[in-house]
Amino acid sequence: MNNINNTQLENSLLSSRLKLALIFIFLLTSILLVRLYNLQVVNYEFYQEEALGNQMRTLPITPTRGNIYDRNGVLLATNLLSYQLTLTPEKVPDIAHTLQQLKQANFINQQDIKRYHKTRNRFRAFHNIPLKHNLSKTKVAAFLVSNQFPGVEVSAYFQRLYPHGASSVHALGYVSRINKQDQKFYDKKNYAGTQLVGKVGIEKQYETLLHGRTGVKQIERNVSGRIIDTTIITPAVSGKNLTLSLDLDLQKKAEALLKGKRGAIVIIDVRNGEILTLVSTPTYNPNWFVNGISHKNYNQLRNSTDIPQLNRTVQGLYPPGSTIKPMVSLAGLEEGIITDQSQTFCPGYYKLPNVKRKFNDWKRNGHGHVDVKNAIAQSCDVFFYDLANKLGIERLHHHLDLFSFGRKTGIDIPGEKAGIMPSKAWKKIHRKEPWYLGETLIAGIGQGFMTSSPLQLAVATAAIANKGEIFQPTLLKATQATNAPIIATDNKRSRQIPIKDIHNWETVIAGMKMTVHAPQGTARRINKGLTYTLAGKTGTAQVFGLDPEEQYIAEKYDEKLRDHALFTGFAPIENPEIAIAVIVENAGSGSVKAAPLARKILDVYFNKKSPNRLTQ
Repeated sequence: MNNINNTQLENSLLSSRLKLALIFIFLLTSILLVRLYNLQVVNYEFYQEEALGNQMRTLPITPTRGNIYDRNGVLLATNLLSYQLTLTPEKVPDIAHTLQQLKQANFINQQDIKRYHKTRNRFRAFHNIPLKHNLSKTKVAAFLVSNQFPGVEVSAYFQRLYPHGASSVHALGYVSRINKQDQKFYDKKNYAGTQLVGKVGIEKQYETLLHGRTGVKQIERNVSGRIIDTTIITPAVSGKNLTLSLDLDLQKKAEALLKGKRGAIVIIDVRNGEILTLVSTPTYNPNWFVNGISHKNYNQLRNSTDIPQLNRTVQGLYPPGSTIKPMVSLAGLEEGIITDQSQTFCPGYYKLPNVKRKFNDWKRNGHGHVDVKNAIAQSCDVFFYDLANKLGIERLHHHLDLFSFGRKTGIDIPGEKAGIMPSKAWKKIHRKEPWYLGETLIAGIGQGFMTSSPLQLAVATAAIANKGEIFQPTLLKATQATNAPIIATDNKRSRQIPIKDIHNWETVIAGMKMTVHAPQGTARRINKGLTYTLAGKTGTAQVFGLDPEEQYIAEKYDEKLRDHALFTGFAPIENPEIAIAVIVENAGSGSVKAAPLARKILDVYFNKKSPNRLTQ
């Protein structure tokens, strides 16, 4: 009886298990059929494209960056065919191991590995990610012979090159590797595959013109991953070539004159606002940045107390000193406070009524009686203390604002600073203090709170040469697309400073002429052998204030506490062509240190125009 009962139980269990197994098999089969239907019918097109994508890839074609030339067609920035080592992640089974092998074979170093990991997320798995730029021909040959690194290749690319090294770097700028911030700013589609973008200067200002338009290509790979065919879908369009208004000869002359000094020289064409010279020293080599700056060069720039990367022409802000006296004179003439005949007596100091403090003239024994022309020529401080006092800070601010002091000129490179043209409102907002009468006096000689850039001084001086027409300075002169004619840019902008009497301008210009050509002019030392007429103004700007009875002796102070030397001018006087502004930091007297530099570079300009002209 027990055996029969056991058999029934076993049969029952077996039957149950068979049913469960059949149900399980049915469910699995159903799932498999649904999945097959989903793959083969519902999502057929999607997976067909995915499968094709393993064989076919669409990649960007990086356009060739445009060249940059000076006004005479001299090449300032171009592209050099170079070679780089690249790694394609989807083709490398063990990336970490491969990188170490490449390092051991001396094809890359630890810095290259760090850079790869830093930039890896910017690329897709099928992109060729750069590992090492600017490979030597020896390295290329060694790699091609070894051929033992699957997924690692040597590819050709165009590397940015600045043939003249550090020359003109503050105008040109440089390119460097694109970062996440750059990628947010520029069009994602057009910058796919782009490795380098402009960081400062012209390279940054006109990045989209220089970059061009990215193309698209389709590559086909075989089962081993090798490219067997490439089809151009959309060709890349090269960036435009740019012609700048800069004159490289003048640039190099200015750089040579300022070698070993901190300073700036700006030359502007008074007829159209084109910048011929834009030099800031010290300089640095833009080629350092193209493939990533080395630690040595980076530390050299970072640790320099001279701040080589500061573009002093547009970012350096200095007290303009006596170089604004022509503009202050014009304000007094226009307001009718002075005439070309009125005189002021200079005993060597100036005092406000009921004020004990003396405001000293640079010439302690005084200039005697001077009119406005002689005051400009001899740079008489007392004359301008008195004039500023009579004008008042608000009228002084108004007239100097017309010359663009205290605001940007609008030059076509990034980073320009506006400087300060003080007023009662400015001081209340920025210093939370009232304006004092003595501050008006020192503002009248370009000291105190007032600061300006060398570019602003050049633009303002050009406006005097033009008798009121003030141009927006420009560097871009023309553009040229591939296989297309050169097109001059239509970017000339000017405005007219309102004037009541044209003779007021002539009076100021006469005073600036006397600065150079008169026996008592502060720049008379530079007129020997001069074959063109030059109107100018010297300036010596204090870095810190002195007590009224304290005499300034440069040797007593640390070098960086000494006065700045300045000179502004234009030539020729009869038919002005160019205006110049020179500043040499902590050099001392403008008549001794800055004016001679201006003379030497102006000689280069006029000798180029007339090679037979005799100059000393």
